Amino acid sequence: MELTQLDALATARAVREGDLTATAVADAHLSRSERLSPVVGAFARLTPDLALQRAADLDDAVARGGSDAPLLGVPCPVKDLNPVAGVGWEAGSAAMRGTVADVDDDIVGWLAAAGTVMTGKTATPEFGLPCYTEPDGAPPARTPWDLRRSAGGSSGGAAAAVATGLAPIAHGSDGGGSIRIPASACGLVGLKASRGRVSTGRLRVPGAGLATDGVLSRTVADTAVALDVLSGHGVGETYRVPAPRTGFLEATRRDPGRLRVGVLTTPVIAEADVHPACLDAVRATAGTLAGLGHDVDEAPVPFAVDRWQAFGALWSVGAASIPLPPEAEALLRPLTRWLREEGRRTGGVAFADALGAVQRLTVDTALAWDGFDVVLTPTLAQPPAPVGALRDDDDPAADFAAQTRFTPWTSVYNLTGRPAISLPLHTAVVDGRTLPIGVMLGGRFGEEETLLAVSAQLEAAVGWHHPFLAADPT
Repeated sequence: MELTQLDALATARAVREGDLTATAVADAHLSRSERLSPVVGAFARLTPDLALQRAADLDDAVARGGSDAPLLGVPCPVKDLNPVAGVGWEAGSAAMRGTVADVDDDIVGWLAAAGTVMTGKTATPEFGLPCYTEPDGAPPARTPWDLRRSAGGSSGGAAAAVATGLAPIAHGSDGGGSIRIPASACGLVGLKASRGRVSTGRLRVPGAGLATDGVLSRTVADTAVALDVLSGHGVGETYRVPAPRTGFLEATRRDPGRLRVGVLTTPVIAEADVHPACLDAVRATAGTLAGLGHDVDEAPVPFAVDRWQAFGALWSVGAASIPLPPEAEALLRPLTRWLREEGRRTGGVAFADALGAVQRLTVDTALAWDGFDVVLTPTLAQPPAPVGALRDDDDPAADFAAQTRFTPWTSVYNLTGRPAISLPLHTAVVDGRTLPIGVMLGGRFGEEETLLAVSAQLEAAVGWHHPFLAADPT
C-alpha cells in the first residue's frame, strides 16, 4: 500500500516498529501535497522544512530506544485559524495577510506531544465563519470526489487534505458544524466532541462554548485516538465534562450493546428541502442499525425553527469580537462585515437573552432526545455544494440563510454542547458523479464513548473504505 493510503494508527505502528521512518512518511505526504494541494485547495501553506526536521528528530528518538507516542510520525496539518510559532497565520483573511505567529496555540503542542508531524497550515474561510472554504486570493477547497464541488467549511482545507491522501488526519474545529460539514462533503469521519471535552487552551477563551477542536480522519479509530490525545488537558476550565470510563479508542473495540436510536429527517434550524440521497442514506443507516439489534424509532424535532435565532446572535457577536484595527474592515469579505455589523447592533441585554435562550434550548433538547442513546439525522440537507453556490457577496444575509438551509441539523449540537459525529457510510450518483453522503449520529452530553462504539460497529457493518482511486483528482 502507498504510504499516503495508510491510516494514522497504521502509520504510527509502522514507524514505532521500524517498518517505516517518519522521514519517509513525511516526504511522501509532502510530495503528494505539493502536487495536489493547488488542485483541491487544501493548504494555506506547506511547511516542509519544519516537517522534515521534526520527522528526523522522531526517527532519532526511535533509534535511541523507541517511543510510545500514539501518533508517532503521523502527518497532521493544523488549521490556519490556530497560530504556530514562526509560521504564517492569516485565518483566511486579507486583513491578516503577512502575519507570522510568535507563539504556538496549546493544541499544537498537544498534537506534537502525541508524535505528529505538522506538514502545513490548512485553508479556512475568513475567520472560519462560513460553511464553505473559498478564501479570497486562494483556490477554493474542493472535494476530490468532484472538483466542481466544495469541500465544505470551515475545516474545508483539512478535509480536502485528508480525502486526497495529503495527510492521514488533520486538525479542524467546529463552531456550527465546521468539522462535520466537510466530513460529509469529502467522505470522512468528523466528530464534534462535547463542550469542554477538548480545552480551548490558554490563548483562547471558550466564550459561549459553541466551538471545539478535533480532527478529520478516514476511520472511526483514528478519530477516537485523536480524541484520546486532545482531551483532558484543561486547567481552570469554564466548561467541564465527565472523564471517559476507559478511553475513546478502547470504546471503538467494544460492543455498544443494544441502543435506542431516534431517527429525525425533518430540518431543525431552518425550513429546507432535503435531497433524496440524504434521506436514502438515513433510511439505509437506520436499517443497518435495526439489523444490528438496536431499537429504532422516530425522534421528535426538539424546538421550533424560530428559536434557533439565538445562534445567529451569538455567531454575529463572536464575529464582531474578533480584534481587528479599524483599517482592516475594508479588507474583509462582505459576509464577515455583515456579521460584524449585526454583532455590533446586538446590545448587552439582547446578548444575555440569546445566552438564556440557548440554555432553554439545551434543556428542551435533552427532554426531547435523552430517551435515545443516539439520534440519527442527515449531516447535510444536500450533497456537496458546487463551488460558489452558497456564497452571495451581494447579499450577505441571503448567504447566511443559504448556509442554514444547507446545514439544518449541525449547529443544534454546538448550541447544546452535545457530541455528534458525521460518518461516511453512503454514496450517491448525482449529476453523473459518485458523491459521498454523510449521516450524523448525536449523543447525550459527555457520551462520546457510546457514539464511537456504535460508529465503529456501523463502519464494520457497512464495510466502508476510502476510495483512493477516486481521491486522486489528476
